Amino acid sequence: MDSLTELVNEMHHLIDAANKSQIHLRAFGGLAILAQSQKDPRFFKRDAPDLDFLIPKNERQKLEPFFHEMGYSPDRQFNLLNGMRRQIYYSDRTHDLHVDILVGDFEMCHKLPLDNRLEVDPVTIPLAELLLSKAQVVQLNRKDALDIISLLFNHEVGEEKDGRIGLDRITQLCGQDWGLYKTTSINLGRVEELLADKELNLTPEERGLVVDRIRRIQKAFADMPKSVAWQMRDKVGTRVRWYLEVEEVDQ
Repeated sequence: MDSLTELVNEMHHLIDAANKSQIHLRAFGGLAILAQSQKDPRFFKRDAPDLDFLIPKNERQKLEPFFHEMGYSPDRQFNLLNGMRRQIYYSDRTHDLHVDILVGDFEMCHKLPLDNRLEVDPVTIPLAELLLSKAQVVQLNRKDALDIISLLFNHEVGEEKDGRIGLDRITQLCGQDWGLYKTTSINLGRVEELLADKELNLTPEERGLVVDRIRRIQKAFADMPKSVAWQMRDKVGTRVRWYLEVEEVDQ
């Protein structure tokens, strides 16, 4: 499956079918960024990705029968070893398409608890966590930075209930986890530097819009309550590694 349109259609097809089976299947990753950037998708420039989803922990047992019904086969060895937190399925129709599913939490360089957060949006994980899922990447590349720009360009920062990137949720998570805060802060600075790149073809007004939203998050970081553990970890700083090493999965 090499068509981005076909992938988007398959993403929605799986989510809709999962809803009918009382499975809260929510997208993250590239297609989730695209789904949340429909007002202006100009920053989404890449080859078509695979499908990345997250489900609640208590729905894990429903995955294999659901994907069997949808025409997908499990990676049995991987799922046997990792199925409590991650599962992989391959399309029986298009063997180059695979679905990667995280269970309960998003955990890469940093952990984002999502088990009780999958009813906020009908298609993707919530905007706050979607932004953090990109901002938590320690080795931030241009693609990840553009994803952050796309979200900030397409969505205001503010109250989640108003359909905005939930600033309270971001500060709640980062105020408890110094490592997540640190990586996110570093990457917001990197994104602001990238905004000066003339290849992005941003007008001064558009650039200022994204910078303003970055600054609002940074100000919220300065003002947010910090846990005792956060303050103690802050004293140690970057002398000790503050993130998890991400293991690559061979497909």
